[in-house]
Amino acid sequence: MQCGNHLSVPLSRRELLMRCTAGFGALALTALLSDRAYGAHLRQAESPFAAKVPHHPPRAKNVIFLYMDGGPSQVDTFDPKPRLEKEHGQPIKMKVPRTQFNNVGNVLKSPWKFRQYGESGIPVSDLFPHVARCVDELCIIRSMVSEFSEHTNANYFLHTGFGQQGRPSMGSWITYGLGSDCQDLPGFIVLNGGLIPPGGLDNFTSGFLPATFQGSVFKYGPQPVANLVPPESSEALQRKKLTLLSNLDRTVLGRISDTDAIESAIRNYELAFRMQSAVPSLLDMRGETAATKKLYGLDSDYAPTRTYGTLCLLARRLVERGVRFVELTCPHVGADRWDQHSRLREGHANNARAVDQPIAALLTDLKARGLLDETIVLWGGEFGRTPMAQGTDGRDHNPFGFTMWLAGGGVKGGMIYGATDEYGYFAVENKVEIHDLHATILHLLGIDHTRLTVRFGGRDMRLTDVKGRVIHEIIS
Repeated sequence: MQCGNHLSVPLSRRELLMRCTAGFGALALTALLSDRAYGAHLRQAESPFAAKVPHHPPRAKNVIFLYMDGGPSQVDTFDPKPRLEKEHGQPIKMKVPRTQFNNVGNVLKSPWKFRQYGESGIPVSDLFPHVARCVDELCIIRSMVSEFSEHTNANYFLHTGFGQQGRPSMGSWITYGLGSDCQDLPGFIVLNGGLIPPGGLDNFTSGFLPATFQGSVFKYGPQPVANLVPPESSEALQRKKLTLLSNLDRTVLGRISDTDAIESAIRNYELAFRMQSAVPSLLDMRGETAATKKLYGLDSDYAPTRTYGTLCLLARRLVERGVRFVELTCPHVGADRWDQHSRLREGHANNARAVDQPIAALLTDLKARGLLDETIVLWGGEFGRTPMAQGTDGRDHNPFGFTMWLAGGGVKGGMIYGATDEYGYFAVENKVEIHDLHATILHLLGIDHTRLTVRFGGRDMRLTDVKGRVIHEIIS
């Protein structure tokens, strides 16, 4: 029986060329690389973010995920239920499953009124007066369901299609499958408004995919990335140092064959070097008009609105530059996330005030620039809330029927898909699972979700696991 520590390491193709026939194979490779047409093609192909050919003609190029951490209440935002008004304060007249905290109170009506907007006449809560004016761009899915009622597992499920940590995030899968049209910035960027969701950075992990595809977290502020300012040396000297590091790494790589850690390190050196110029350019808002900044709420007297407005403006600038997947997390509002187990009116009002104007500005701005047709905008949290009170003025977690919406990127606007029961508790029509949502987003990007697979642990893994159907009814 052999000891694995003493097994010979298989040769890579480059290593084989270097060793065979006294190195003449490497001379042939060098001649090919010196040819501009061949060498440029090979270098582009070696880039992990090089744009890849989709499975079918795409409707969209990019995704902006407006993640509402904590679980917004569907019956207080986009799914009005008159029965709550009629039975407010009464015991709910249906069998109730065990909730997260099992503190079941009486029926709780929404503190906000719903009004109809746009040509579609879709009702939207007074929580979102700005987004309401964009309702004809929205496809509102009222029949989302999740398999988890606890934040961490539900977050993993929403982001990775699996309820435990370690699987690749949706943004990682998409950049792995499609690459990116931007070579100077990561293909998957998380704009952190101040709140990393329960489950932590594993929501943005690359899992068993190459480490290059992990989400890069940009903090809010003038220095979103560590060590962004280059050292006080010339660009030529910095390039020489970078080349030396790369050569040393590749020497090791040639001895031990390909490893993800070393390959990713080499690519990250190069990307970090390019980001030292690209990120300051991204953050430089001097080219934005005063009207655009006002549109996003950068002059708001509410600090969380200014924070989220800046992130939404950065998201637009990122997709303009070709970044494939951008996720925004929520800002601090002085209360909890969208997780109001008590003080529903105050908590939801503060969270909505922070994001309402910036989201509407993002949709308006993308459309005005011709970018909305090629950008999927996704809004929602990991689950919804119960129609009855937790205590007297809160709502518990509800994974059985909640709301998310999409806009742009080949999605039908001004429509409602699916429905919950009269209380807004359970999805009862056109139920949409998280795997279905992922499959539909991949389809809009030109990816067949059943074909985007990676062999790991003895099976072919994919974002949609063994489930998922494309919701063709919402595609224009």
